[in-house]
Amino acid sequence: MAVRRDLELTILAMPPEYLRSALRVLIAEGSATQQPFVRHIRQRLLDPKPELVPADVLFPRADELTQECTRYLALTRCIFSSKMAELSLSYLNHFISSLRVARTSWTAGSELHQALGGFAGDVVQAIQALKESNPPKTEDLESRLVSLHLSLQECRDYCKAYEPWALEYPFQRSERQVADVLHLFYPHRSTRSTVGERDKEPVANLEIPVGQATETFPLGPFQVPRLFNGFWQLSSPAWGTGSSDSQDAALAQLVQAGFIAADMADHYGDAELVYGYFRNRLPPQVKDKVFAATKWCVFGPVGHEITEEWVLGAVKERCRRLGGRVELLQFHWYDYEAKEYLDVLVKLISITKTHPELVSTIGLCNFDSAHVREACEYLLLKTGEVGLVSNQIQCGGFLSSRWLDQPLPEIYSTTSHLTPSQRKYLGMILDWGSWGDFQRLLHVLSAIAEKHRVSLTNVAVRWVLQKPQVGAVIVGTRLGVTAHDQDNLATFSFRLDDEDVKVIDEIALGKENERTLALLESLGDCDEFKLYDLRIEVVCPPGERILCGAREGDYFTLQGEMMYLPPGQGISIYSLASVLPLLAAKQRITHTNDWMTTDALIACPDPNCKSQLKIIRTGTRKFNHSEVTAVQLSKDK
Repeated sequence: MAVRRDLELTILAMPPEYLRSALRVLIAEGSATQQPFVRHIRQRLLDPKPELVPADVLFPRADELTQECTRYLALTRCIFSSKMAELSLSYLNHFISSLRVARTSWTAGSELHQALGGFAGDVVQAIQALKESNPPKTEDLESRLVSLHLSLQECRDYCKAYEPWALEYPFQRSERQVADVLHLFYPHRSTRSTVGERDKEPVANLEIPVGQATETFPLGPFQVPRLFNGFWQLSSPAWGTGSSDSQDAALAQLVQAGFIAADMADHYGDAELVYGYFRNRLPPQVKDKVFAATKWCVFGPVGHEITEEWVLGAVKERCRRLGGRVELLQFHWYDYEAKEYLDVLVKLISITKTHPELVSTIGLCNFDSAHVREACEYLLLKTGEVGLVSNQIQCGGFLSSRWLDQPLPEIYSTTSHLTPSQRKYLGMILDWGSWGDFQRLLHVLSAIAEKHRVSLTNVAVRWVLQKPQVGAVIVGTRLGVTAHDQDNLATFSFRLDDEDVKVIDEIALGKENERTLALLESLGDCDEFKLYDLRIEVVCPPGERILCGAREGDYFTLQGEMMYLPPGQGISIYSLASVLPLLAAKQRITHTNDWMTTDALIACPDPNCKSQLKIIRTGTRKFNHSEVTAVQLSKDK
C-alpha cells in the first residue's frame, strides 16, 4: 500500500508532459499494457458519452477557435483512436454540419483554419480505422456514412456560396476518403467521389525535365528513378497534415524535379487516393511516366479459399483508388506458417500477364531472406519463372546534420519533438550501437559531405545506392508539410570514391562486418525481434514458511505473450501482481550488466512470507511484429 500511496503522490505532482511520457513508455511494452489503457479510455468515453456541443457554442464568432471547439476535437480524436471509429462518425458529422449551421467563416492561416486542416486529417484517420476494423456492413452504418458524405458536400457548397467571398473548402481529402469507404463497404451505391469540378482540372504546365540527372533502374518493363518518394508519413497526422492543394503542389514540385515514382500502401491513410487524384489530372504525356508502387498487406487469416477472383479483386481495389495501373504491387503476408501466400503469389504473377493494364510487377514487402527464397523456389516450380522484385536509409531523419553533436534524445519527451518514424529508428540505432557510435558515424558522413559539397543526408543515401544489390531507396515525404526535393537531387550529383566507401563501411558495418552480423542476430533480417521464454519458479529459504498458497518448486512459463501453468496448479494473484510488470522487460534482450539481466528474484508482496519468485530465461524465439500486433510498425514502408 505504501508503494501505491507514493505513486499516487507522484501522479498528482507530475507535470502533464511527464505523464504523457510515462504512458508512452508503458504502452510501448506491448499488448499487456496497451489493452488496459485502451479499455480504460473507452470506459471513460462511454460513461457518459461526450455531448454533441451546440453549433453556436463551437463557433460563437467568425474565425475564432474556442476552448470548447478544441476540447470537442480532442475528444473526437480519442474516440476513433481508441478503436471506436464507428462511434466517431456522428461526432465528425456534427462538427462539419455545425460550421454551416453557425454560418462561421475563417481566413487562411488563422487558428481556426489550422484546426480545420487538422480535423480534415482526423476524418481521414477515422475512416481508415473504420476500414481496417472491417465492421458488419449494416444499414445503420451505411446511413451514417451517407449522412457524413452529404454533410461534407453541403459544407463544400456552403464554402462556395459564402459571401462576400468564397471560403476555402478544407475537407477535400476527407470527402474522397468517405466516398472511398462507401464504395468499399457498399459497392452497389453510386457515390460521387469527387470534390467538385476541381477534380477535372488538369495540373497545368507540368512537364518532366528532359535529361534530369536522376539515375534509373529497370522495374519490370519500366525504367524508374533510384529514389522513390515514400508516403508512410500520410498514415498519421503526427507528421503534420497537408491540405489537398498543398499536397498537389508538393507532388508537382517533385515531378518537376524528376522524382516521378512514389511508394505507398493500402493502409497509409489516404495515400493511394492522394496520389491517384494527382496523377490522373496530369497531361497524358506526363501521366504515363509517373509511377506508383503500393502494397497489398494481409494482416490476418483469410478465412476462405484462395481464388483467382479474390486476388484479382484485391488488385482492382488498389487500381480503383489510384485511378489506374499499379507499376509495382508489393505483397505482405501475416504468417509464414500459413502457406496460402505462395498460391497468392502465383496468382498475382499470372495477373501481370492477363491484366497488364492493372498491374505490371509484383514485389515482396518485409519477407525475410529465407521466405524470399521459399517464394522464389515455389514460383519457379509452379510457373517456370520467379517474376518477383524485392523491397529506409535516413533512419526517420536521424541521418542529418541536425543531430550532429546532439545528446541522446528522450524518446517520448515533448521537448524532443520526435516523429513516429524517429521513435522507431532511434531504437534501431541503439540496437546497432551506442549514441556515441552514431555520433562518430555522423562525423564521418559530415566530413565526406564537406568534401563533396553536399549534405550529410546525401552522403548516406549515396552510400546505400552504390551498394550493387540496391535498386532504389525510399525517402519519406511529408507532403504539403516540408519539401526536400532540391536537396535530394544532389544525391545524384556525385559519387563516393573507394576511400569514402571504406571509411563509412568500417563504422557502419564494422571492420569485419561485426555490426551487421550482430544486428542480424539481434533483429533478424526483416525487422524481426527476439524474446526470451521465461520460467517463473517459487523458491524459499530453508525452514521458512510459504504463506501465499504455493509450494516450493511451483512454476509457470511465459512463451511469447502466453502464460502457461502445469495441469492442476494455480498461482496467487497477489504473487502474480508482484512479478507481472517485470516480465515483458525480462523477455527482452538486455546488456549483460543490465540489472534486468542480473536480477532475477522478486519478493512475495506479503511481508511475512519469505518466498520469492525466480525468473529464469530458458531460451529465445524469433517474432515478426505482424505476428504479435495489428499496429503497423516497420513492416509498412
